[in-house]
Amino acid sequence: MALPQTTVDTSKSTLFDAILENESNDLLSTGFDEALTEALITVLGEIDDPPNVHLLATESVLKWVRDDFVLASEAADLIKSETLSMRTDESVSENRLVISEESVVSLVTAGEYTAGLPTDNEEFVGAANETWNERWNQAEEFSLRTPPRSRVEASLNDEFGSEVEEDFRAMLDAVKSTRSNEGLDAVDVCLLVAAKHELLLYDVSKWGEDIGLASKATFSRAKTNLEESGLIETEKVPIDVGRPRLRLLLGEEDLRDADIDELPSVAQRLTSRIPA
Repeated sequence: MALPQTTVDTSKSTLFDAILENESNDLLSTGFDEALTEALITVLGEIDDPPNVHLLATESVLKWVRDDFVLASEAADLIKSETLSMRTDESVSENRLVISEESVVSLVTAGEYTAGLPTDNEEFVGAANETWNERWNQAEEFSLRTPPRSRVEASLNDEFGSEVEEDFRAMLDAVKSTRSNEGLDAVDVCLLVAAKHELLLYDVSKWGEDIGLASKATFSRAKTNLEESGLIETEKVPIDVGRPRLRLLLGEEDLRDADIDELPSVAQRLTSRIPA
């Protein structure tokens, strides 16, 4: 493990860069909180040839990952490539460790600082591997229930074209987080991008359900919420048989005039003006 001495940094990502640099052994990470887990997933996604990492964390931490499509879909890509696997163990919070066959790094957080304290003591490293590999084998697998972001973007390209896919990627990057209590979620992003391109709700919601993003009912509820907020409008499009389909349109002029990477901030600003 490429951490020859105690390392202290205010950036957890920088610390993981140092830990994972040139690492070829499989790693077992235990006891991570939300911030450490996010930093680990982010760094693993940025490394060209990352090691395989087993992440053993509490269910609440992994559910926190699942609640944010941006982070969860990145983790899903890592799982798809067999770089990352995740299991739950409710008693792992006693230690925050990164374990390989050759060394163990203890992670200690104090305020804004996180320290990596490495040891290569053979007896300790051997005992740590035996203990935590057994815990890993007994732990339950955790399902993200989130499609990999790469598959979502490729599917958007196939279904609706490259411009829609590029706008989705740009808007998701601008949002940064899609936790339900922090503004727009992944379905909202899809609908706003669809409205920018004047797509049909039926087509977008069917695509979203097929890809595993959300159900048609979830898309319909989100459409209603965005419509009530004035962010989108709909117009009826007659079809040969059955009820008319709904075409999605951006509602406010500010949204129609905004660049795609500005849409999230404009949408949230407009929403905040609406009385509760």
